Amino acid sequence: MSPPATVEATPGQLRPDLAVIADHVEPGARVLDIGCGDGELLAALTAKGCDARGLEIDPTNVAACVGRGLSVMQGDADTDLAYYPDKSVDYAVLSQTLQTTRRPDLILENLLRIAPRGFVSFPNFAHWRVRASLMLGGKMPVTKLIPVAWYETPNIHHLTIADFRALLAERGIRAERSWYFTGGQPSRQRFANLTAEHAVFLVTRD
Repeated sequence: MSPPATVEATPGQLRPDLAVIADHVEPGARVLDIGCGDGELLAALTAKGCDARGLEIDPTNVAACVGRGLSVMQGDADTDLAYYPDKSVDYAVLSQTLQTTRRPDLILENLLRIAPRGFVSFPNFAHWRVRASLMLGGKMPVTKLIPVAWYETPNIHHLTIADFRALLAERGIRAERSWYFTGGQPSRQRFANLTAEHAVFLVTRD
Protein backbone atom coordinates (compact mmCIF):
# COMPACT_ATOMS: atom_id res chain seq x y z
CA MET A 1 0.00 0.00 0.00
CA SER A 2 1.38 3.41 -0.93
CA PRO A 3 2.09 5.88 1.90
CA PRO A 4 -0.35 8.77 2.25
CA ALA A 5 0.49 11.76 0.09
CA THR A 6 1.54 14.93 1.83
CA VAL A 7 -1.03 17.69 1.53
CA GLU A 8 0.78 20.74 0.26
CA ALA A 9 0.21 24.12 1.81
CA THR A 10 1.51 27.53 0.89
CA PRO A 11 2.21 30.47 3.23
CA GLY A 12 -0.78 32.35 1.80
CA GLN A 13 -3.14 29.68 3.14
CA LEU A 14 -1.71 29.67 6.64
CA ARG A 15 -2.68 31.39 9.87
CA PRO A 16 -0.75 34.71 9.94
CA ASP A 17 1.83 33.67 12.54
CA LEU A 18 2.46 30.37 10.74
CA ALA A 19 2.80 32.19 7.41
CA VAL A 20 5.55 34.39 8.89
CA ILE A 21 7.41 31.33 10.15
CA ALA A 22 7.06 29.41 6.88
CA ASP A 23 8.23 32.43 4.91
CA HIS A 24 11.39 32.89 7.01
CA VAL A 25 12.61 29.28 7.19
CA GLU A 26 14.90 28.56 4.27
CA PRO A 27 14.32 25.49 2.06
CA GLY A 28 16.20 22.43 3.26
CA ALA A 29 16.26 23.50 6.91
CA ARG A 30 15.64 20.96 9.66
CA VAL A 31 12.67 22.04 11.77
CA LEU A 32 10.97 20.72 14.91
CA ASP A 33 7.43 22.06 15.41
CA ILE A 34 6.56 21.67 19.10
CA GLY A 35 2.80 21.51 19.57
CA CYS A 36 2.25 21.17 15.82
CA GLY A 37 -1.53 20.71 15.97
CA ASP A 38 -2.94 19.16 12.80
CA GLY A 39 0.28 19.83 10.86
CA GLU A 40 -0.63 23.01 9.02
CA LEU A 41 2.86 24.48 9.35
CA LEU A 42 4.60 21.13 8.85
CA ALA A 43 2.84 20.65 5.52
CA ALA A 44 3.91 24.09 4.31
CA LEU A 45 7.52 23.55 5.37
CA THR A 46 7.64 20.08 3.82
CA ALA A 47 6.26 21.49 0.57
CA LYS A 48 9.17 23.94 0.38
CA GLY A 49 11.76 21.19 0.91
CA CYS A 50 12.36 21.36 4.65
CA ASP A 51 12.97 18.33 6.86
CA ALA A 52 10.04 19.20 9.14
CA ARG A 53 8.99 17.06 12.09
CA GLY A 54 6.44 17.59 14.84
CA LEU A 55 5.73 16.88 18.49
CA GLU A 56 2.06 16.91 19.51
CA ILE A 57 0.24 15.88 22.68
CA ASP A 58 -3.26 15.44 21.20
CA PRO A 59 -3.67 11.94 19.66
CA THR A 60 -6.39 13.19 17.30
CA ASN A 61 -4.02 15.78 15.88
CA VAL A 62 -1.22 13.20 15.66
CA ALA A 63 -3.49 10.93 13.64
CA ALA A 64 -4.45 13.84 11.37
CA CYS A 65 -0.76 14.59 10.74
CA VAL A 66 0.09 10.97 10.01
CA GLY A 67 -2.87 10.83 7.64
CA ARG A 68 -1.30 13.73 5.74
CA GLY A 69 2.01 11.89 5.45
CA LEU A 70 3.75 14.13 8.01
CA SER A 71 6.41 13.02 10.47
CA VAL A 72 4.93 13.56 13.94
CA MET A 73 5.45 11.94 17.34
CA GLN A 74 2.99 12.04 20.20
CA GLY A 75 4.57 13.66 23.24
CA ASP A 76 4.37 16.32 25.92
CA ALA A 77 6.59 19.39 25.48
CA ASP A 78 6.88 19.79 29.26
CA THR A 79 8.57 16.40 29.66
CA ASP A 80 9.73 15.05 26.31
CA LEU A 81 11.92 17.85 24.93
CA ALA A 82 14.66 16.67 27.28
CA TYR A 83 15.13 13.62 25.04
CA TYR A 84 16.06 15.67 21.96
CA PRO A 85 19.83 16.10 21.42
CA ASP A 86 21.50 19.51 21.49
CA LYS A 87 21.42 21.38 18.16
CA SER A 88 19.57 18.50 16.48
CA VAL A 89 17.62 20.86 14.19
CA ASP A 90 18.11 24.29 12.63
CA TYR A 91 14.87 25.78 13.94
CA ALA A 92 12.49 24.86 16.75
CA VAL A 93 8.97 26.29 16.68
CA LEU A 94 6.44 27.05 19.41
CA SER A 95 3.33 28.36 17.64
CA GLN A 96 0.59 29.26 20.14
CA THR A 97 2.05 26.65 22.51
CA LEU A 98 4.22 28.48 25.06
CA GLN A 99 1.28 29.73 27.13
CA THR A 100 -0.16 26.21 27.42
CA THR A 101 2.95 24.68 29.04
CA ARG A 102 3.61 24.33 32.76
CA ARG A 103 7.03 26.04 32.73
CA PRO A 104 7.37 28.34 29.72
CA ASP A 105 10.82 29.47 30.90
CA LEU A 106 12.18 25.93 30.81
CA ILE A 107 10.48 25.22 27.48
CA LEU A 108 12.21 28.27 26.03
CA GLU A 109 15.58 27.06 27.34
CA ASN A 110 15.01 23.66 25.72
CA LEU A 111 13.93 25.34 22.50
CA LEU A 112 17.32 27.03 22.15
CA ARG A 113 19.20 23.95 23.27
CA ILE A 114 17.61 21.84 20.52
CA ALA A 115 18.07 24.53 17.85
CA PRO A 116 20.25 27.64 17.49
CA ARG A 117 17.18 29.67 16.48
CA GLY A 118 13.55 29.42 17.47
CA PHE A 119 10.20 30.90 16.48
CA VAL A 120 7.72 31.63 19.27
CA SER A 121 4.19 32.92 18.70
CA PHE A 122 1.60 33.63 21.38
CA PRO A 123 -1.55 35.66 22.12
CA ASN A 124 -0.89 39.00 23.80
CA PHE A 125 -3.05 39.24 26.90
CA ALA A 126 -2.24 42.95 27.28
CA HIS A 127 -4.27 43.81 24.17
CA TRP A 128 -6.52 46.78 24.85
CA ARG A 129 -9.75 44.77 24.49
CA VAL A 130 -8.61 42.37 27.21
CA ARG A 131 -7.63 45.29 29.44
CA ALA A 132 -10.98 47.00 28.83
CA SER A 133 -12.96 43.85 29.64
CA LEU A 134 -11.12 43.36 32.91
CA MET A 135 -11.37 47.04 33.88
CA LEU A 136 -15.02 47.57 32.96
CA GLY A 137 -16.51 44.13 33.56
CA GLY A 138 -14.10 42.65 36.08
CA LYS A 139 -14.12 39.30 34.28
CA MET A 140 -11.83 37.42 31.90
CA PRO A 141 -13.15 38.23 28.42
CA VAL A 142 -14.39 35.87 25.73
CA THR A 143 -13.06 37.30 22.46
CA LYS A 144 -11.35 36.17 19.24
CA LEU A 145 -8.15 36.24 21.28
CA ILE A 146 -9.69 34.17 24.10
CA PRO A 147 -12.59 32.33 22.42
CA VAL A 148 -13.68 30.20 25.41
CA ALA A 149 -14.46 30.78 29.08
CA TRP A 150 -11.56 30.96 31.54
CA TYR A 151 -12.24 27.43 32.85
CA GLU A 152 -12.13 25.90 29.34
CA THR A 153 -9.04 27.57 27.91
CA PRO A 154 -5.82 25.58 27.40
CA ASN A 155 -3.89 28.75 28.20
CA ILE A 156 -2.49 28.43 31.72
CA HIS A 157 -0.09 31.39 31.54
CA HIS A 158 -1.52 34.70 30.35
CA LEU A 159 1.62 36.40 29.12
CA THR A 160 2.07 39.71 27.35
CA ILE A 161 4.58 40.98 24.83
CA ALA A 162 6.26 42.92 27.64
CA ASP A 163 6.40 39.76 29.78
CA PHE A 164 8.04 37.81 26.97
CA ARG A 165 10.62 40.49 26.29
CA ALA A 166 11.44 40.60 30.01
CA LEU A 167 11.91 36.80 30.03
CA LEU A 168 14.27 37.04 27.06
CA ALA A 169 16.36 39.68 28.83
CA GLU A 170 16.44 37.65 32.04
CA ARG A 171 17.65 34.54 30.21
CA GLY A 172 20.16 36.26 27.94
CA ILE A 173 18.16 35.51 24.80
CA ARG A 174 18.07 37.91 21.86
CA ALA A 175 15.05 38.67 19.72
CA GLU A 176 16.33 38.79 16.13
CA ARG A 177 12.97 39.88 14.75
CA SER A 178 9.39 40.29 15.84
CA TRP A 179 6.05 40.55 14.05
CA TYR A 180 2.65 41.60 15.41
CA PHE A 181 -0.91 40.98 14.24
CA THR A 182 -4.36 42.35 15.00
CA GLY A 183 -7.45 40.88 13.37
CA GLY A 184 -5.19 38.68 11.25
CA GLN A 185 -3.44 41.72 9.75
CA PRO A 186 0.06 43.08 10.46
CA SER A 187 0.14 45.51 13.36
CA ARG A 188 2.59 48.31 14.13
CA GLN A 189 5.67 47.63 16.19
CA ARG A 190 5.12 50.79 18.22
CA PHE A 191 2.82 50.24 21.21
CA ALA A 192 2.47 46.58 20.22
CA ASN A 193 1.91 45.54 23.84
CA LEU A 194 -1.31 47.57 23.76
CA THR A 195 -2.49 47.19 20.17
CA ALA A 196 -1.39 43.73 18.98
CA GLU A 197 -3.48 40.59 19.53
CA HIS A 198 -0.72 38.14 18.61
CA ALA A 199 3.07 38.24 18.43
CA VAL A 200 5.75 36.20 16.66
CA PHE A 201 9.41 36.29 17.74
CA LEU A 202 12.51 34.84 16.12
CA VAL A 203 14.90 34.25 19.02
CA THR A 204 18.48 33.10 19.44
CA ARG A 205 21.18 32.95 22.09
CA ASP A 206 24.39 34.75 21.13
